[in-house]
Amino acid sequence: MPPLVPSSYQARQNLPLRRQGKPLSGAHSKPDSLPKPASQLDPQIVSGGEAAALQALSSERQELLCSVIGLALKVGLVVVAGVSLVRLASAYQERMERQGELSAVLDLERAKLSKARERFDHLFMVEGEQRLIREQNQWIAPNRLRVVWQQANP
Repeated sequence: MPPLVPSSYQARQNLPLRRQGKPLSGAHSKPDSLPKPASQLDPQIVSGGEAAALQALSSERQELLCSVIGLALKVGLVVVAGVSLVRLASAYQERMERQGELSAVLDLERAKLSKARERFDHLFMVEGEQRLIREQNQWIAPNRLRVVWQQANP
């Protein structure tokens, strides 16, 4: 739609405005058989009230378009934030499971370490050597003889 250009005299006298360009025609125009109001008899003439209505409609459309764009941006940001939170929650859950597994393995290794420390302490106490020999003797069956092979020195 071509812009409406009021002259200062027309605006002060509230006279009809003239459009620049061709009149509207095509699929959106009304059939010729219907009676036309007085302001639409000449498609080149638009009254002041109609101009204000057209401008208000245009500004309402612009506001609606801006609102729709703003709403789309906000919805997009909410979706991105939601997806990020879901991914963070799943990653957190995986890390917590892994941490539980690692703490269980750590507890097992600590138990092994404390057992090894106790054994080490018993071996280096007084009479620890005798205790070690007794442990080694238990590996041989009671009614068997131990054979030790030595190489001859030439």
